[in-house]
Amino acid sequence: MRVKRGVSARAKHKKILKATKGMSHARTRSYRLGKQGVIKALQYSYRDRRNRKRDLRALWITRINNASRELGLSYSQLIAGMKAKNINLDRKVLSELAVNNPEAFKKIVNTVKEK
Repeated sequence: MRVKRGVSARAKHKKILKATKGMSHARTRSYRLGKQGVIKALQYSYRDRRNRKRDLRALWITRINNASRELGLSYSQLIAGMKAKNINLDRKVLSELAVNNPEAFKKIVNTVKEK
């Protein structure tokens, strides 16, 4: 018996065209170009979920460096001093302290400065 693909094909096309919402030009109207756009967009999103972690770590380090330099210590000296003093805070928490709670960050820097 012959299988007519009208219903399943339309569903497949609608699924792709729904995913192209927000794309421009023929990608939103044409199934063929839309499918290429969706595949590329999914590749970018997979890649950038990993890159986001890299970017955020760089942002945290920049924030910590700026805040610690204002208090007379470079980033590398701060991290090395924290390891020597056995202060176990990750960079995300340190950057949050530097931005939102400068007094606590200043205390950490002062404990690292003490010899």
